[in-house]
Order: sequence, then structure tokens, then C-alpha cells
Amino acid sequence: MMKTKKSHYIQDLILEGEHEHQDFKYQITDARKIARSIAAFANNSGGHLLIGVKDNGNIAGVRSDEEIYMIETAAQMYCRPEQHVTFKVYNINGKSVVKADIAEAEEKPVEAPDDNGVWHVYYRVADENVLASRLHERIMSRAANEETAQADETISYSEREQVLLQYLREHGGITLDGYKRLAHISEETAMRTVVALHGMGVVSIEYHDGQCLIVGT
Repeated sequence: MMKTKKSHYIQDLILEGEHEHQDFKYQITDARKIARSIAAFANNSGGHLLIGVKDNGNIAGVRSDEEIYMIETAAQMYCRPEQHVTFKVYNINGKSVVKADIAEAEEKPVEAPDDNGVWHVYYRVADENVLASRLHERIMSRAANEETAQADETISYSEREQVLLQYLREHGGITLDGYKRLAHISEETAMRTVVALHGMGVVSIEYHDGQCLIVGT
């Protein structure tokens, strides 16, 4: 942990607002809840928390040691697999702001419990932590075992793949359920097809208006 007085750096970050790689936290009171943010960043391409900053960007300050302990507890006890978080503490006009950095996970998907203790996979979309779709979970799991998946699975552009790719060229995106109906195939077949095409770099996953969309690359 490092203490620094580079207040302009934190103020510049605050001016960016909350986004895909940044979240403000007034304080940390629930380790399980903050674990969802850690997991969401880890399942995306990483990010950081600014603790001691209100949603409107005002600096409230925190007791840094207590916040760091809660975050470490969240990362180790309530993230599965456990995650590593690094910290820096900034002094802004006598108030401490903790910057907690979360790297992209080497092993995905990362799970965290909801308020009822049920474990889920979360993903960071814009300034929110959302529940990852089952399709996205499968894609993350495959990516974690990419070499094995590539060795075990080959795919040719059969009719069901061609139907999907043609639709994406014409319309831009489709849900898994929409693709299932379009190609007249089962959900499992649709999922396996999309996961394989994603592994080949032909399609990707995006979230819009609460929906997980398959889009062309």
C-alpha cells in the first residue's frame, strides 16, 4: 500500500465519472456486496474502485485501514476463485481516498454471492454490475481453457452457422433465444455454436438494454 498526495490524479479520475472500469464507493459496509464489483471487473478487463467518493463525485474520505480490510475480505472470501486487489491511499485536503485496483482475472468466470448467498457470475457493463448470461459464462469458461477447446473442437460453416452470420451481417445482433428460433435448433446447440464461433473470433458478446446480444466482429 502506498500513501501519496497526488490529489490532481484522483480529481481527474473523479471527473471521468463512473464507467466500465471505474466505480465510486462512499464506504464499504458489506464484503459480499463489494465482492460483486470485484468479480464484475475481474470478469471484464479489470478496473478500480475509488472508496471515499460519493456517487456525485464529492470526496467524503474514509478510514483507509478499515476499507482495505473489508475489500481484502471480499476478494478472498467472497470471490470464487479468490482475487488479488492492490491499494493506494490518496490524501485529498485531509481526507483519505482509497484506490483499489482489480486486474482482469486469469481464471474466469469469477463468482460472487448475492444477498441470499447464491453464487452468480457478474460482469461490468458501463457503470453497472450485471448478471452475466449463461451464454457469456460458457464463453468465459471456454476462453479459460482455450488451448484444450481448440484442440478438441473444429467447426465448419454448416447451415446453422451460415444462418447466424448472415443475420448478423444484415441486422447487427441477436439474442441466443432469437438465434435458436431463427435456426430451429435447441438452446444447447445454439449455445455450443456461438461459443465455438466466439472462440474463432467470428462473433462477440455485447450487453444492451439488459439483453446479452451476439454480434459480428
